[in-house]
Amino acid sequence: MAADLSHAVTPDEARTLDGLLRERVKRTPDAVAYRDFNRLHSNWRDYTWAQVDREVARWQAALESDGLKAGDRVAVMMRNSPEWVVFDQAALGLGLVAVPLYTQDRPDNVAYILNDADCKVLLFGTLEQWKTFAGVRDQLGGLKRILIAEPLAGATDDPRVSAVDAWLPAEGGATRHLPADPDALATIVYTSGTTGKPKGVMLSHRNILSNAYASLIVMTVDRNDVFLSFLPLSHTFERTCGYYLTIMSGSLVVFARSVQQLSEDLQTMHPTLLISVPRIYERVYSAIKSKLDEGPALRKKLFELTLTVGNARFEYIQGRAGWQPLLLLWPLLNALVAKKILARLGGNLRAALSGGAALPPDVARVFIGLGLNLLQGYGMTETSPVACANFPHDNIPASVGVAAPGVEIRIGAQGALMIKGPNVMLGYWHNPEATAAMIDADGWLNSGDTARIDERGHVYITGRLKEIIVMSNGEKIPPVDIESAIMRDTLFEHVMLVGEGKPFLSLVTVLNGERWKQLAAEKGVTALNSTEAEKLLLARVAAQMKEFPGYAQVRKVTAVLEPWTVEDGLLTPTLKLKRPRVTDKFNAEIEGMYAGH
Repeated sequence: MAADLSHAVTPDEARTLDGLLRERVKRTPDAVAYRDFNRLHSNWRDYTWAQVDREVARWQAALESDGLKAGDRVAVMMRNSPEWVVFDQAALGLGLVAVPLYTQDRPDNVAYILNDADCKVLLFGTLEQWKTFAGVRDQLGGLKRILIAEPLAGATDDPRVSAVDAWLPAEGGATRHLPADPDALATIVYTSGTTGKPKGVMLSHRNILSNAYASLIVMTVDRNDVFLSFLPLSHTFERTCGYYLTIMSGSLVVFARSVQQLSEDLQTMHPTLLISVPRIYERVYSAIKSKLDEGPALRKKLFELTLTVGNARFEYIQGRAGWQPLLLLWPLLNALVAKKILARLGGNLRAALSGGAALPPDVARVFIGLGLNLLQGYGMTETSPVACANFPHDNIPASVGVAAPGVEIRIGAQGALMIKGPNVMLGYWHNPEATAAMIDADGWLNSGDTARIDERGHVYITGRLKEIIVMSNGEKIPPVDIESAIMRDTLFEHVMLVGEGKPFLSLVTVLNGERWKQLAAEKGVTALNSTEAEKLLLARVAAQMKEFPGYAQVRKVTAVLEPWTVEDGLLTPTLKLKRPRVTDKFNAEIEGMYAGH
């Protein structure tokens, strides 16, 4: 079934990412492009494409007055907002290179990125963000201008600091679109890196435009669609599919107020499409499960029946199973159960997209069983990012889909998934050695993930090449698979498997405080570091690991209630474990679990 893309701006028409906005403004100048919450006046504001274009011109005039020239790098560290988009588009039109930063990243890590990329301008959302950089300001000598998006009450202690409203001119004239090669560098996106310093991924205009258009072929999107943007724009998944793609399609983007207010924003803004990482879907599933556990047994049985019928209906619609009488129950179960639950997500979703990490099968089963087509894909910053995706009409939840249109995939040495196409990065910034290690002479990028491809081209990720635990008995364990299985139990917030060079596996974990409190009360456990607590936790872990071989069973657990965060250096900005840092922090506890063995 061919996608109707007659409404979309094509890569050839746009040529560059700023050209994308230029073409959109020509087509639908008065349509609403963005909706954002005005914290000053506590109301939602709409911005048309023409208004966005005029703002871009003002920002360009201000950047030019600061003496910036094509090729200079400029950084942005603020929440998703129209200002984020305007800053990016203004930079692109002047030939500047945008460097997105995570708002929750640590100041020392940000300082490294700013220096590595030699950024001239840094845009903050709030003055409070700048204040957190007090300890690293002596490392930021390369910055010429530090912009704060909110008004400033008075003078600051650094002459480079300016409030955006005071820095911008009243008018900007015509929007500038410097002639640019589609293959020119558009942005440097620093991978968060679970080990070592982050690397700067260089992406061209063509890299991202081709990938956004390929994503449109996978999931047809048009002007009637509404996106709720909450995954950070510094995340390439959100940037390509929730920003550039929506300019291509002319869709409305609503910027969520915060993750904490996400539930309310979903119910008031009624998005038609949702882009997220699995963790958000896991949290929704956890909330549903908690309510069911607290309610009557009949409600839980009705929910499970809904999932059984809903998944059978899904397989029938997908053409992978025949019709059965059980499906006659769907209209009733949909009205009694499914619609009421999906109403909490706005009640208008036609699909949800998941990427950035593996989607747990239990979570996929819940949303699909409720009638929401949850589409898992696969990619990485280095591939702009979508390499594989499930199509709505050909969705196998256990897989990450087929190769995105225009992208080639194959299995290489050691079972590695290899990727080639117009979406593959230019290379790593100032790091030719790392580039050569990642991309071979024929242009094939080694993803570092192992995979298998079935006869219909569907890709199944099977593990990581580097993340393998080799035990003292020679057995090799893929920790991510086991960690994902354990986290199906919502008691566990974070888990890290250990056992390199050891005779058995152990676990370091952060527990959900509320769920642990309830469980401990039920079982009469008084202390988290007691033998009784460890036995209880080991039983919960074992219940999730029945499909793993005997040598892969966990025999010791260290549990804490204090969350692991980006700020304490235990998680990357994309919430992946920094295994060496976690190991260092819990070194004594880990050694204690192996004492005498």
